Amino acid sequence: MKIAIDVRKWRDFGIGTYVRNLVRHLARLDNETTYFLFCHDTDEATLRDLAENFVPVVDRSAGYGVREHLSIPLKLRRLGAELLHSPHYVRPLLCTIPSVVTIHDCIHLLFPQYLPNRMAWRYARYMMGSAIRHSAVVFTVSDASRADILRFYPWADPAKVHVVPNAIDTELLESPGEEEMARVRERYQVHGRFVLFAGNVKPHKNLERLIRAFALVRDQAGHEDLQLLLIGDDVSRYGALRRAVESVGLRQDVRFFGFVPPRTLAALYRMASVFAFPSLYEGFGLPPLEAMSCGTPVVTSRMSALPEVVGEAALLVDPYKVEAIATGITAVLDDDGLRERLVEKGRARAAAFSWERSVRAIHAGYLKALGRPAPAFAEVTH
Repeated sequence: MKIAIDVRKWRDFGIGTYVRNLVRHLARLDNETTYFLFCHDTDEATLRDLAENFVPVVDRSAGYGVREHLSIPLKLRRLGAELLHSPHYVRPLLCTIPSVVTIHDCIHLLFPQYLPNRMAWRYARYMMGSAIRHSAVVFTVSDASRADILRFYPWADPAKVHVVPNAIDTELLESPGEEEMARVRERYQVHGRFVLFAGNVKPHKNLERLIRAFALVRDQAGHEDLQLLLIGDDVSRYGALRRAVESVGLRQDVRFFGFVPPRTLAALYRMASVFAFPSLYEGFGLPPLEAMSCGTPVVTSRMSALPEVVGEAALLVDPYKVEAIATGITAVLDDDGLRERLVEKGRARAAAFSWERSVRAIHAGYLKALGRPAPAFAEVTH
């Protein structure tokens, strides 16, 4: 078989985590199929080292642009690929071979106000619908996302929309060790208690409310030493967030770290007193699961897929109410019994998710799309 996968988002946060784990686990699972990995120049060397049957193919077309709809189909034809996996909702319009697609969420349809213009909303709606219509299998990452897909596209065949959840990077599961923990403390000057957020810094992550909630927590006796650390790669949003910090008078106590390497993130997860993730919408919500795997208690939103992902292992709050977010953080900080229960349940919950199992289900989807014998899909419920 010859299967092509679009991995141009290799370095991204959310979809990048999905792509990296998909490819790495396929390399362990399947050494017979030839995999063509459409990538950027900067990732070619890394991908070449995966395995002999994984072939990087540089494609310089920009995401969400016109060129990718022509350049990728031309390469598919030249390479003799039999199947294309688009790991997000943009399936090239001129693709003529069988395909599967992963639609992680419907955020662009649910929150059009976060898009640059009305045309971007129309593009997202059309491209998502086209991918669903023309793909043999549609993967998504939660029951909540599956319900959103079928709500926006009621004509879609429910039988071909399969839930295959995300899981946790191996690099985060492994303890970084005391030496690395000490290095991170010194490098980032983190020596006291802190509340941690990690993820894309986008409007629906609700960070301005988190900042205001943190200010309420800081006003309480016994929490004057607390800091808030925000990790995210969308630095264009930091200006607005810094203005929110200025408005609550905590400029020295809210820190923006930008992107950090996985080992550093693993250390920060383990050092945090609370992981706070009050997102307004998530197709899955991997960071709370990552934090739980590191033994950190989690306060997160009760919206969209988050209750499905974290189960009873996190404290769920109303993300639209600043006071509710603050109360949740305070409860975890002040109640040792609650902290211990959340840590214990969190580790068990995180262990229930497996990239190996999920990638086996995706591989089965490839075989199904090609009309070849395949094991039953691993529809995972927790």
